[in-house]
Amino acid sequence: MKKLVLPLSLMVPVLIFSQNRKKDTVDRVTDIEEVVFQKKVIGKTNDITNVKISAKDAKGIATIGGGIEGLLKTLPSVNSNTELSSQYMVRGGNYDENLIYINDIEIYRPFLIRNSQQEGMSIINPDMVSTVNFSAGGFEPKYGDKMSSALNIYYREPEKFELSGEASLIGGRLTAGLASKNKKLTALFSGRYRNTNLVLNTLNEDTDFNPTYWDFQSYINYHLNDKFSMSFIGYYSKNDYEMIPKAKSVTFGSLQQPITVNIGYGGREQDMYKNMMGTFSLNYKPSDQWKFTLDSFAYQNREKEYYSIASSYEIQTFDLVTGAPNPSFDGGGQIEHARNDLFVRTYGTQFRAKFSPNINTDIEVGFKYEKENLNDNTNEWKLVDAAGYSIPRPIDDPRGASGDLELFYQIAGKNKITPSRLSAYAQYSQKFYWGASKVFVNAGARVSNWSFNKETIFSPRFQFAIKPDWDTDMLFKLSGGIYYQSPFYKEIKDLDGNFNSNIKSQRSMQLILANDYEFYMYDRPFKLTTEAYYKKMDDLIPYYMDNVRIRYSGKNNASGYAYGIDTRLFGEFVPGVDSWLSASYARVYESIDGRGNIPRPTDQRFRFAMFYQDYMPKFPSMRVNLTLVYAMGLPNGAPVFSDPYQYQRTLPAYKRVDLGLSKVFIDSKDKKKRYGFWGNFEELTLGVQVFNAFNINNTVANQWITDYNSSVMYPVPVRLTGRFFNVKLEFKL
Repeated sequence: MKKLVLPLSLMVPVLIFSQNRKKDTVDRVTDIEEVVFQKKVIGKTNDITNVKISAKDAKGIATIGGGIEGLLKTLPSVNSNTELSSQYMVRGGNYDENLIYINDIEIYRPFLIRNSQQEGMSIINPDMVSTVNFSAGGFEPKYGDKMSSALNIYYREPEKFELSGEASLIGGRLTAGLASKNKKLTALFSGRYRNTNLVLNTLNEDTDFNPTYWDFQSYINYHLNDKFSMSFIGYYSKNDYEMIPKAKSVTFGSLQQPITVNIGYGGREQDMYKNMMGTFSLNYKPSDQWKFTLDSFAYQNREKEYYSIASSYEIQTFDLVTGAPNPSFDGGGQIEHARNDLFVRTYGTQFRAKFSPNINTDIEVGFKYEKENLNDNTNEWKLVDAAGYSIPRPIDDPRGASGDLELFYQIAGKNKITPSRLSAYAQYSQKFYWGASKVFVNAGARVSNWSFNKETIFSPRFQFAIKPDWDTDMLFKLSGGIYYQSPFYKEIKDLDGNFNSNIKSQRSMQLILANDYEFYMYDRPFKLTTEAYYKKMDDLIPYYMDNVRIRYSGKNNASGYAYGIDTRLFGEFVPGVDSWLSASYARVYESIDGRGNIPRPTDQRFRFAMFYQDYMPKFPSMRVNLTLVYAMGLPNGAPVFSDPYQYQRTLPAYKRVDLGLSKVFIDSKDKKKRYGFWGNFEELTLGVQVFNAFNINNTVANQWITDYNSSVMYPVPVRLTGRFFNVKLEFKL
């Protein structure tokens, strides 16, 4: 490959018409049997929209959650405005529009999570991961019915006995790997514990937190012979979140009109989320051409959300000239109450077959059956009180003795359903030469039926890529199709708390045009990726964002569209380690009941992110990684259940820098002999992590309070965590 030099400021592909075709290549074509676009690795995929994430980088990144998602959030297409959650939004979609797989088996997140600090750890254990495949849209037919993205994680098989662990101020993990001498039997076990109490204490409020999260996972493989193997994945997690708020003081507003709110609390919140999952897989490969997989899976989720919190507040304003507090103040109070119980059980089986008549052709089919059991009991309400009477008040005269007590909102429902879901897919992948250019085609479709709403959906999808025979190393890609958001618990539940059996799948018609440009700069490899996309959406279900919870209206009464451009410069900014810069511009709009287009609550606009790794040249054991994110504020700061056409309020921009510093005392790549106690270690690293290094006060949502004089509602910012120093010790025996 010819080495090229490009400035870092170049963030668009070179014009295709300026390229020259390589000489003397036509005669070579007949001698080439395989058309290679990527190296063969575990978890190999034909999806050209796929972005591979390094499991090692994801494991070492400085994030509070300590998961794969922390690295995903540095990609240009992925957005998140909270560091306490592993959830993310992709290209204008919301948290519920993303597929997550472990070893090609779909998994689920908790459903009742309302505040980001309740969430705890992601189900994905970085210490067990071998391969991370992520697609931000236009993904292949074998992935399920979601509108935004697909994340597929493959767990690894240990090659020998290993024992590794981590201990820090906010938790730890211990992972053990086993392998028989002939490697027919391999097993991986890992347990994690996390308590973010110290981090939550940086929220600058007087609150007693006791959040404890722990889980245990196992991955066991047995290879009967070269053709037949079986595997098992087991998962159990328990998250307990207890919060006793006491007092909080928040200053907000502007320099011309600063406002301080002093809030006193009574009551507590106590939540519990318990998840279990088990999968058993049989793999049969009778020849190089055929591969068959039969998976059985079961998932159970038990969630409780209990809180009764009363608050009273006073709103203090200041004299614009002197800055002294005004002698009079407004005030009010409210009570928030919930007794929400949810039980979800999903079990089923899926069969997948793959036929490869030659090295450049794949034909894949699959069938999946799921049985679902949802048992939901909801009782949630909010009372707003000012001047001794509730808001809203059914009578005009506050001095009247009669009148009903009216709640600000109430959601109450008792629902139990046991539907079944059938789905199937077929896809064809082919690599070939078109003249001297390499071409890849992937096309197919999937069909799905859900017995609850008696709806059948058909989703055709395609992918096309061409690599011209130019001196400049470029790959052009086109992908798209029809993508549905198949409804589940959240989408079918309306604002009254009832399940709507008439709900339909939301639909997104997508088209994505992309370019990969690989080049050399300063004798190091780089890759510039640029993607432009457009989505036309209908049958949308409008929703409200309550912190990190999505509350759907339960009606397919909206349509919309989204467009944007993503770009990422990936490469060795420092020799030997990968880093990248990401930038994106995106807009997403919806029209509810034909009233006109307005931004959706996930309207991202501009976003910039960076993941950077470095080391000291003379002391390579001293390493650093840095993540930087700037994202414009989302337009979801309005009161929950308010009319979005009457009132939209944009949250402040999200700005954050996390820093990881480490000293590697023992490295597996170091061949130096060690004796005694230290000879037992294969790796040993001590690090310091600085979360929110610049101590920026980010806002995840607004808490709306009403004063009793004017009934004006004030948006009190709900702040995120401040600066926190974490010490982490990692080892591997």
